[in-house]
Amino acid sequence: MNIIKTKKRGSLIVISGPTCAGKDTICRELAKINKNIWISVSCTSRPIRGNEVDGVDYFFVTKEEFEEKIRNNEMLEYAQVHYNDYYGTPKEHIKEKLDAGYDVILVIDIQGALQIKEKIDEAIFIFVLAPTMEDIRKRLIKRGYENTEQMIERFKTAYKEINELTKYNYVVVNDVLEDAVNKVNSIITSEKCRVDRIEEVHLSNEEEIVHEFLVDKDLKNEEIDI
Repeated sequence: MNIIKTKKRGSLIVISGPTCAGKDTICRELAKINKNIWISVSCTSRPIRGNEVDGVDYFFVTKEEFEEKIRNNEMLEYAQVHYNDYYGTPKEHIKEKLDAGYDVILVIDIQGALQIKEKIDEAIFIFVLAPTMEDIRKRLIKRGYENTEQMIERFKTAYKEINELTKYNYVVVNDVLEDAVNKVNSIITSEKCRVDRIEEVHLSNEEEIVHEFLVDKDLKNEEIDI
């Protein structure tokens, strides 16, 4: 039996940051190297874009359907963000996955992350940033989802959101994707080693016998042969 028994329950990891930081890309790559994570799919009232798939990228619902979920207390967190679209995290399956030992990742906006922080003390908060504001501008133009006015609005919002990074536990700059993925994975791994995850410390009779033997030998200043 190991001396230390740690909690089986998984960690709740919240990842957020300004637009075009590459949060979803990091998580997709992370899932390839860490099979113990489960990425929660958020719910949104915004229209589907490009090649997005319902139930994979988001659960796409109408504004009325989202508001019904709020009334029914089905959302762990939610917020109205860009152009008054709703985004939020359904409660379904999250507790089940955590209890089964999976590390659950929520890729959510900053408003939602701060809601989680008020509710769940043990959650881990990671803020992801693009290297520069110029990178954000280029990525907005490249993806081509918004018109000029909408891109300017997202750019302004990004400036405001960066000021919230001090409320997070970690910050990762997504300059080289592979490096950013490895950093996030290292954060998750290191959190498993926290002392507050220890459930109990166990010393067997054999280990106590060895301890007493070593102490006895040391007190007599004799050479110890193990």
